[in-house]
Amino acid sequence: MPVQYSGTGAESIAASVEEAISGGALAPGAALPPIRELAGRLAVNANTVAAAYRLLRERGAVETGGRRGTRVRHRPATTPRSLLGIDVPAGVRDLSTGNPDPALLPIALAGAPRPRALLYGEEPVSPALVAHTRATLGADGVPAGHLAVTSGALDGIERALTAHLRPGDRVAVEDPGWANLLDLLAALGLSAEPMRVDDDGPLAADLARALERGVRAVVVTNRAQNPTGAALSAERADALRGLLAGREVLLVEDDHCAGIAGAPLHTLAGSTGHWAFVRSASKAYGPDLRVAVLAGDRRTIERVHGRLRLGPGWVSHLLQDLAVSLWSDGAATRRVLEAEGRYTDNRTRLRAALAARGVAAHGRSGLNVWVPVPDETVAITRLIGAGWAAAPGSRFRIRTAPGIRVTVADLRADELEPLADAIADSVRGTGRSSV
Repeated sequence: MPVQYSGTGAESIAASVEEAISGGALAPGAALPPIRELAGRLAVNANTVAAAYRLLRERGAVETGGRRGTRVRHRPATTPRSLLGIDVPAGVRDLSTGNPDPALLPIALAGAPRPRALLYGEEPVSPALVAHTRATLGADGVPAGHLAVTSGALDGIERALTAHLRPGDRVAVEDPGWANLLDLLAALGLSAEPMRVDDDGPLAADLARALERGVRAVVVTNRAQNPTGAALSAERADALRGLLAGREVLLVEDDHCAGIAGAPLHTLAGSTGHWAFVRSASKAYGPDLRVAVLAGDRRTIERVHGRLRLGPGWVSHLLQDLAVSLWSDGAATRRVLEAEGRYTDNRTRLRAALAARGVAAHGRSGLNVWVPVPDETVAITRLIGAGWAAAPGSRFRIRTAPGIRVTVADLRADELEPLADAIADSVRGTGRSSV
């Protein structure tokens, strides 16, 4: 459908573009007209269109790529997420979601915590959660003297970033990396500086280059990296700590898969003056349990608490105490250990099956296996034709090579070999091996 650009001011022009994106007239990757061309069509000053495009960039709707001009982002922040997923036909096994297996979530095992009337002005973090978190994070080598609670990992990451950064600041992120984080940076007006990832985590050389380029923050996934399944090794963690030591940079660590990662934690916490370590309950205990613990330096945590007071106030103590009850419940712990074992087995067996077919794959930890492919569109299309759906790597990549993400959480044993056959055929269908 044709795009109906309209407006006489920057805000109204930007609104017309957002409407076109939401309505489907401007698809992800579509080019917007050059500034002077659109200014002529709308009979406005070119500076007005430039301001409209700037608003759209700050809102995470478009991106500017040099000679490629201004284009709609592949995951525009102004578009409902339900419109951004791949179209999975009926009867196709959907392995594109990144979700844990609902049958292995222990949320139903814990009784509801005893309610207590919490009043305005009381401490925002539950005493039970403070005690539990200081013990568990301390055992993992994370200083936990200052704590906040947020509504999930992404909320915690956002609050840590906004406590120190301003629009235009550069942030070093993993590439490929978590699509939601890339969307968040765009929505906050922050610029992503990519760091390539191997099985041991971000490459030290890429972090060094990002630091030299003046990044104000670094975001690292300790384990269960999404989408590649990378996990920081002890050696890589030591190298990254050495690069970060003494730097005036904010370090944010994401431990979203604690309990089911299938890999030990090697933390960088405390390497810099300002830092935040985020541990979420959602992946292991249920996505609807919107609780994440945020540990950090005193200034960062004070700023997070201050901003929370001006918004939601606090995360419900009912949720906080429910999280503690699950973390402390023997049956829930056994269910989480069962899930971790299942996910590890599925990752290991799928990677082995692909290797036997000459296909390289990655997935040291977490819920996903990452398969490099020469052509994502061909691979995804052929997979769907064979009855399987995976997530295209374009959702996660900045500059790195193509790939697909396969979520293994609820794979059955009898599905592993047929899935490996289908993936191998999808790679061979491009005419080249992925090894």
